Amino acid sequence: MVVDIQKKIGFSGTVLVENKNKILINKSFGFANRSDQLRNTAETRFGIASGCKLFTAIAICQLVEIGKLSLDSRVRECLKFPLPYMEEKITVHHLLTHTSGIADYFDESEMDDFEELWIKQPMYHLRNIQDFLPLFQNKPMKAEVGRSFHYNNAGYILLGLMVEEISGISFCEYIEKNIFHKAGMKNSGYFSFDTLPRNTALGYIDQQDGTWRTNIYSLPVRGGSDGGAFVTASDMAKLWDALWNNLLLSDKMTKKLLQPHVKTNNDSFYGYGLWIKNNGEKTIKYHVMGYDPGVSFHSAYYPEKDIKTVVCSNKSEGAFEIYAGIEESLVFGRDN
Repeated sequence: MVVDIQKKIGFSGTVLVENKNKILINKSFGFANRSDQLRNTAETRFGIASGCKLFTAIAICQLVEIGKLSLDSRVRECLKFPLPYMEEKITVHHLLTHTSGIADYFDESEMDDFEELWIKQPMYHLRNIQDFLPLFQNKPMKAEVGRSFHYNNAGYILLGLMVEEISGISFCEYIEKNIFHKAGMKNSGYFSFDTLPRNTALGYIDQQDGTWRTNIYSLPVRGGSDGGAFVTASDMAKLWDALWNNLLLSDKMTKKLLQPHVKTNNDSFYGYGLWIKNNGEKTIKYHVMGYDPGVSFHSAYYPEKDIKTVVCSNKSEGAFEIYAGIEESLVFGRDN
């Protein structure tokens, strides 16, 4: 099934499916480096774009657990940076659930191409979370606080700044120490494009005329709290295990993170840093996704079947088709 879809769409990346820690699928396709013909393998690290908002949400919940923060804390009281247009009543909960109403630095309703951001603000200047602030801190509110769900990267930048303010260390260092290390994610990290470690896939943008280019001039030079971490497929599976077995948060706080806090459409909800599909009676899956130029990523946990899926791609498209095929044949198929 996966091979058939891969051939049809030219998927490049790694696919991992586990059921009760038994590996059902572990396949890699395409090249991590096309110029040198280096193939993707199970050990390849891939960018996951917004898929790592879950890491940020876990970090915030950890700080709440130890009493350094509250989900009801007012954002303006937690940060030292000027945010002149931010409503006083916006809380940490609002940022986690994309219901704050603040302006985003990349709004799909106003901008079609993510790369347009770097015309005025070169991407190589964005190495720290604080570097993103000028892109949105002086923009007026976009919507009423708490009124509706509107996916917002800027909100997660502010959450990352809170992690730094409270912990006293950089956001990336906090995540690596308190999440990656505890979950056994030894091959994951927030790497700069100009110092990528070995076994890291370059992201590729395919042009309509058959040519291609890498994404090194299309994204911030280093990711942060709204996206941009690199993981291996097996490390992402370990993240689901660690979360589900309360290695990162207490049982109570894990349930709070996994709670459907806001409805996004008929059967989809958003918790803290992840999407939730619910059929009205039970939760079908928890999932995260990420798309950037040269990156497509989907990962899910299906609690009833104890199945974990991870689809990492170093192309702008393709992860969804593989992910949907896995759901149709292995998760929700006739024999499951």
